[in-house]
This record gives sequence, C-alpha cells and structure tokens, in this order.
Amino acid sequence: MLAALILAAGESRRMGSPKALLPYQDKTFVEHLLEVTRHPRVSVQRVVLGASAAAIRERLHLAEGSVVVNDQWELGQLSSIQAGIRSLEDEPTDGAMICPVDHPLVSAPLVAMLIDEFDRTGAQRGIVLPVYRGKRGHPVIFARRFYDQLLAAPNDKGARAIVWQNPSEIREIETSEEGVVLNINDPDAYRKAVL
Repeated sequence: MLAALILAAGESRRMGSPKALLPYQDKTFVEHLLEVTRHPRVSVQRVVLGASAAAIRERLHLAEGSVVVNDQWELGQLSSIQAGIRSLEDEPTDGAMICPVDHPLVSAPLVAMLIDEFDRTGAQRGIVLPVYRGKRGHPVIFARRFYDQLLAAPNDKGARAIVWQNPSEIREIETSEEGVVLNINDPDAYRKAVL
C-alpha cells in the first residue's frame, strides 16, 4: 500500500494567504489533492501542516489522524517530507506519493497512472514521476527503500538530491497534464492557472 503526503506547511508569503485554502473547482487545494489521491492502493493520507496549521485544520475539519504538524516548516519543503515520512513509522507502506500543495492541478487518472507504473516496475524502479513536455513534475512516488535517504537528505537540495543520486531508479511517465509542472506560488500564477 502507498501513503499520500500532501505538503501544506509553508508560510505562503508570496500568495498572501494559505495556499492550502485556495479555491479550485469548488474545493480547496488540499481537499482537491485529498480527493485525487483516494485510490485503492493508497491506505494512508496525511496533510503536513506548519504555518497557519490551526486555521487550516479548523477550516477543513481534517481528521486528527490525517494531520502531521511540522514544527520546523521554516526549513523548507524537505522538512515537511521528513515529518510525513516519520509519521509513517507504524504504517506498512510500500512507498509515499509526495504532493506539494503548490502543484494542485493534477487529476485522479494521472495519480492512478503513476501508481500503476509504480506497481508494475516497483521492484526495479523506486521513483516514479510525471513528465510534461520534457520537464519533470509532481506528484512523485518514492519507494519505501528511499525513506532513509529522504530523512538524511541535505536541506538545501531537498528530495531532488535523491532523484539526482538514483538516475537508474527513476521511471518517467509522460503526461499531457500541464498541472504537474505548474508551481502556484503567487496571485499571478494562481490567476493564470485557475481563474
């Protein structure tokens, strides 16, 4: 089984309000990511919060067990990945799908395609990621055997360091969904992508 880790701990300084709560198709970014990552192979969904954790939790009515609070969110995205992975200690997961909240415009069929590829090649390829027009995007699935590497990765390079260090372990999945590479970090990017 897989875990879906939705990373929503950042301060959203450039956006001016929490990205987790931005509306998209009658839901928030977090609710959309929770919906598209509901899959028979996903046994655990965790939302990693940090800045504005109380407000986000209250607004979204997130179940207690589905939330991980990253007290070190100021250290960047890797610290949220690490907090999410540490929360999986007692969960029998084969891997974790990393879903940053600033890359929300992905679909359930895309998630299913990534999971199918992970299941098909999991023994040989430990990292599955989407590619749009030659550019790698999100979400990314890391096999469980990479958890220790992710926990030990350098903050300045983040999870990318694990991808760079393991080129033979990567399976790229071509997609026509531009959302995998759209980083929605400020109001202008949000207007262009969503409104």
